Amino acid sequence: MIHSERKAAVDVATFSVLAILAISLLLQHEFALKQSLLFLIGVGLGISLLHALFGFTGGWRFFIRDRNSAGVRAQIILLMLTSLVFFPIIGKAIPGIEGAAAMGQVGVSVLVGAFLFGMGMQLGGGCGSGTLFTVGWGHVDMLITLAFFIVGATLGSAHLHWWLQLPNIGKVSLIAELGWLPGLLLSLLVLALLYGLVRYLDMKKNPALKPIAVTTSRSSMQRLVFGPWSLMWGIAGLLIFNLLTMLVAGHPWSITFAFGLWGTKIWSALGGDITSWQYWASAYPARALNSSVLADTTSIMDFGVIIGAMLAAALAGKFAPEASINGKRLLTAIIGGLLLGYGARLAFGCNIGAMLGGISTGSLHGWLWLWAAFAGAILAIYIKIWMGVDKPIGDGSQ
Repeated sequence: MIHSERKAAVDVATFSVLAILAISLLLQHEFALKQSLLFLIGVGLGISLLHALFGFTGGWRFFIRDRNSAGVRAQIILLMLTSLVFFPIIGKAIPGIEGAAAMGQVGVSVLVGAFLFGMGMQLGGGCGSGTLFTVGWGHVDMLITLAFFIVGATLGSAHLHWWLQLPNIGKVSLIAELGWLPGLLLSLLVLALLYGLVRYLDMKKNPALKPIAVTTSRSSMQRLVFGPWSLMWGIAGLLIFNLLTMLVAGHPWSITFAFGLWGTKIWSALGGDITSWQYWASAYPARALNSSVLADTTSIMDFGVIIGAMLAAALAGKFAPEASINGKRLLTAIIGGLLLGYGARLAFGCNIGAMLGGISTGSLHGWLWLWAAFAGAILAIYIKIWMGVDKPIGDGSQ
C-alpha cells in the first residue's frame, strides 16, 4: 500500500514537471517569453499556496468559529508587506518601474458582490486562489465548485452593466488623493489596528496564540521542496511571486477574470448570444474574448497555480483525489461556486484581485470588499451549521 502510494506520488510529480516544461515551451514559442514567465510565476504561486496551506477561506472560518487568528494575522501581514512594495511602484517613486493599480468602483456593485463572494467562499469551501490550489491538490468537490464558479462568473459578466448603473462614487485611489507615502502610512495604520484587534480577540478566548512561524526537524532545503511551509514562508512566497507578476505583467496578481472568460467562450462556442453583454465589448475583455485563452495573462497564471499545487502535493505526499461527495456537500459546492463567480464579477475580483490587489495598490474598493465579504462569510458559516454541513460553534471542532 505504501509502495503504491509512493509510486502514485512519483507519477503525479513526473506528470506535473513534464506539463510545466511543455506548457512553458509552448507559450514561449507560440506567444512570447512573457507568457511563459507568467505561467511559471503561477506555478510558484501554486506551490506556495499548497505547501503553506495558505487559504483565505479557512483563516476566516477558524477566526469566526473559534477566534483562532493565525490565518487572518498571516493575511494582514501579507497585505502590509505587499502594500509596502506596491504603493511606491504605483506612485512612480521607483525609477524605471511602473505598474497599474487594481482599481474598482466603490458602490453597490462591490458591496453586494463581495457579500455574495464571502458567502460563496464558505459554502463552496474556497476562494479564488483556494479553489485553484485545492483542485490541484486533487479534491473532487472543488472541481464542482470551480465549474459553477465559472458559470457564476459568466452570468455576472452578462449582468455587470446593470449593476454598474447603481449608486457608486467611482474609482477612488488613496495614492491619487493623498500621495503614495501618506496613503501607505494610512493603510498600514488601519492594518496594524486590525491586526491588534484580531490578536486581542484571539487571546481573549484562547489560552495561547497559534504561531504563524513554526520550525520542524527538516532542513530548510527539504522544507522548501517537500514542505510543509509555515504561514510566514507562505507569505514570503506569495509576496515574491506577486511582485514578479507586477514586474512582468504590469499589474498585481488576479484570478477570476479568467473564469468569466472561459465561460463566455464556451457559451459562445455552443451558439449562445453574447451581443448584449456590454462587458465583453470593452477594450481588454473584447481582445481577450477574441484571442486564444493562452494569450490571456490571468488564464495562464491560473493554469500555473493548479499545476504548481499538483506538483507540490505530489512532492509532499498529499495528492489524494477523493472518490465521492455527499449530497449536502454537492449542494453547497454548487451554490457556493455560483455565488463565488457572480460575486467576484460584480466586485471586481476575489480575495486576490480585489482585496489583496486593491488594498495593496491603494484602491478604496478593496477595503469595502474586505468588510462586505467578511460579513457574508459570517452568514454562510451559520447557514452551514443550520444545514448540518458544519458543527455548531463551541464544540471545539474545526
